[in-house]
Amino acid sequence: MKAGKDKVIAFHYTLTVNGEQVESSHERDQQLWILLGHGQLIPGLETALEGHEAGETLAVDVSPEEGYGVRQEGQVQRLSKKYVPQANRLKPGDVTVLRMKEGGQRAVTVHKVGMSTIDVDMNHPMAGQTLHFDVSISEVREPTEDELKHGHAHAPDAAAH
Repeated sequence: MKAGKDKVIAFHYTLTVNGEQVESSHERDQQLWILLGHGQLIPGLETALEGHEAGETLAVDVSPEEGYGVRQEGQVQRLSKKYVPQANRLKPGDVTVLRMKEGGQRAVTVHKVGMSTIDVDMNHPMAGQTLHFDVSISEVREPTEDELKHGHAHAPDAAAH
């Protein structure tokens, strides 16, 4: 079966940026389970997975435009520390995750830490970077009714919700 919209795909990956490994599902020994076509992956990786089958490996280069976006100047925002988890432990250059008013989360980079405020760069930490993924696909299957209803895949050992 080929991967495509509304198909569940399970895969391991290693992400490198400028030749340096950033993360790998192999280190956690936990592959990703994704329902394709539901915005769970950056667009460039999702598109690259389409049409592939279980057992295949692929190397994918994702441009900034198809990854975390082009880096934009003027994206530093000042926030009250009360809105930033563990603000007093952060220092310039650290990456943290903010919960957004409209829902969801956003990774940001700490720019400056003051007494009661913290300045963060709202660009994703990997914005402007070309991303390289080495992917090995272990499974492609039809989704269950629950997975379609929930809009995401359920790994075999995942707790029901």
